[in-house]
Amino acid sequence: MSCRALGLSSPLFPNGHLSSPVEDANCSVMVTPSVTVPVPHYKWRLLIAYDGTHYAGWQFQVSPPTIQCIIEKALVQITKLEREDLHFVGASRTDTGVHAWGQVAHFITPFNYDSLETIHAALNGLLPSDIRVREISAAKPEFHARFSAKSKIYHYKIYNDSIMDPFQRHYDYHSVYKLNTAAMREAAKNFIGKHDFSAFVNASRTDRVLDPVKTIFRFDVVEMGALLRLEVEGSGFLYRQVRNMVALLLQIGREAIPPDIVPKILVTRDRKELAKYALSAPPHGLCLVAVKYDEEHLLLPLGCPTTSFGRHHTVRKCKLPFY
Repeated sequence: MSCRALGLSSPLFPNGHLSSPVEDANCSVMVTPSVTVPVPHYKWRLLIAYDGTHYAGWQFQVSPPTIQCIIEKALVQITKLEREDLHFVGASRTDTGVHAWGQVAHFITPFNYDSLETIHAALNGLLPSDIRVREISAAKPEFHARFSAKSKIYHYKIYNDSIMDPFQRHYDYHSVYKLNTAAMREAAKNFIGKHDFSAFVNASRTDRVLDPVKTIFRFDVVEMGALLRLEVEGSGFLYRQVRNMVALLLQIGREAIPPDIVPKILVTRDRKELAKYALSAPPHGLCLVAVKYDEEHLLLPLGCPTTSFGRHHTVRKCKLPFY
C-alpha cells in the first residue's frame, strides 16, 4: 500500500481538532470535541453495500457482530491505526437484518494516499462477501457522513403472491394477501410533508432525545409484477419509522383499515395508537438505497487521489478459469 505523510495542499483539520460535530450520548445537542488530535489529518468517504441478514445492524458492537465492527476491523488492519483514531461514522444506523446498497461512511487518517485503488482492493479482500465497499474517495474537511446528509432513500420490497420466490426470501417480505395498491398509494400520500412522527417511532435503545419532526419528500408504491416496492425519501427517519409506516400500509393494502387512518394516527403522536392497527414490518424487506448530500460536500479536495471504483483485472495469458 502506497502512502505518504504529506499530500493534500492543506490538512483537513488545520486547528488540530476534529472539524465535524458529534452528538452527545445523552442529548441531541451537537458539541465540538475537546480532544486534540495530531495534524495533518485526511478524511475519506466510503460508499458501502451489504446484506444485513447475518448482522446485528450497523452500530458498533463486538458480539453479535455489526457492519461497523467488521469494517472497522479491516480498516485497523490496513491502516495500522487504533479504532478510536479512525473516527469511523456511518450515515444511517440500519437495524438488525436491514440491508444497504448506498450506505455512506467516513474515516480519517494522519497520512494521505497516492492512490485509493490499493486500499480499496485490500478492504474488499478482508471483508466477508456480504459486505462490499463500492467506492472510496477523498472528502472535504466539512463533510460528515451523518450530519451533512440532506435526505435518505429507503426501499421496502414486498413479494405479493401466493407462493414466495425462494431466491428473494432474504430480501422481500412475503404477503399472501392480495394487496390493494391503489389504497396504499392514497394512504402513502398522507405521510408526505413535515410531520411529527412520534406515533411511528419505537422506543430507542439509547437515552438520546431526538426531534420527532421529519419531512417526507416522496412515498411511492411501485408495482413490478408480483413485486411491490415502497420507495420513501425523507430528511431523516426515527428508530423503526420506515418499518412502522410500511406495516400500516400493509394493513391498508389488505383492506383491514381505510387509507384515511394515517392522518388520524399522526395527529395523536402516540405510538400506542399505531399499535392498535399494526406491528413493525420485518427488517429483511428494508434496504437503504441512497444518502443524498449537497454538491459542495461531495467536491474533492485539491491535490487528492482520484476516486476508486474498484480495479478491473485483465487477462495477460490464456489459462483455464478455476484451475
